[in-house]
Amino acid sequence: MILTIAAAVFVFGLLVLVHEFGHFITAKMTGMRVDEFAIGFGPKIISRKYGETIYSLRAVPLGGFNDIAGMDPDNNTAGERGFCAKPVLSRMVVILAGATFNFILPIVLFFGIYATLGAGKPATEPVIGDVIQGMSAEKAGLQAGDRILSVDGQVVTTWKDFTDKLRNVEAGENILLKYERDEKISEVTVSPKYNEQEKRALVGVQSSIVYESKTLPESFTLAIEHTKEITVYMLDSIATLFKEPEQTENLAGPIGIVQMSGQVAERGFIPLLNFAALLSINLGIVNLLPVPVLDGGHFVNLFIEAVRGKPLGAKAVAYTQRVGIALLLMLMLFATKNDLVRVFMK
Repeated sequence: MILTIAAAVFVFGLLVLVHEFGHFITAKMTGMRVDEFAIGFGPKIISRKYGETIYSLRAVPLGGFNDIAGMDPDNNTAGERGFCAKPVLSRMVVILAGATFNFILPIVLFFGIYATLGAGKPATEPVIGDVIQGMSAEKAGLQAGDRILSVDGQVVTTWKDFTDKLRNVEAGENILLKYERDEKISEVTVSPKYNEQEKRALVGVQSSIVYESKTLPESFTLAIEHTKEITVYMLDSIATLFKEPEQTENLAGPIGIVQMSGQVAERGFIPLLNFAALLSINLGIVNLLPVPVLDGGHFVNLFIEAVRGKPLGAKAVAYTQRVGIALLLMLMLFATKNDLVRVFMK
């Protein structure tokens, strides 16, 4: 439990810090007055004022905010330094900066991993690198480090041999695995479970990883390419949600993310950094969706203002924000329902 809480605080704190710092630094660079830069919500734990800005750490580490003066045109106390008084382009930069920094963070994290450990790739040997919680392999007692020797009596010499022999196994069909652990050979019966995304039966194991050293330029290039690949995959996944509504069962909310943070942290700090990178990309994409209240919605309003030559009326803005809040609340409730089902029903 302590590890789960610590991992969740680290992940949420890192993502929020980077996102809000993007808004903060660009607001400062464009001459806006920032009254407070806060990590978390609720009562202040630590608060210090440097220059004109209060920097605070608050009790609930599930968010954060920048109090940029003049966000409300009717309550602009900063004059020409208020958000609303700045050119549309400057305001667009500030609004987009949070999500932009969420895409920069994974590049930095992946670069650090590649530069220090090298680029990971699946090992060819049939050795289990990770066992997925809740799947049949874990229930059968298989562990990371186990070497698979045979599947239903058929000898396995490589990881590809192992996956090829599992590929045609039907969900619910029992298979006999022979494996070696600590120089002791054992057998276990495993029942694969059908996975909708993979469109095949899975037992819940992943191959071990071997690392190949990379130069700094290679590490930087790989970090950009990996971030791009994940971004494209996530965009495809979002599109799939509209085409196949049943896939919404895979949505996770804060409870699910906290649970996953703990599970990933048990595998080590590097997997946790990879998880933080994935969530950062996800946060960047979600924030850019053209939904009122989100950064993407604010950007749309600014774009309309740039085209019209004047901002939207207060009533129009208030109406779209109410719609946006309602949509986000519905999504949050649905994701939380999924989290509770996963925790208590499976």
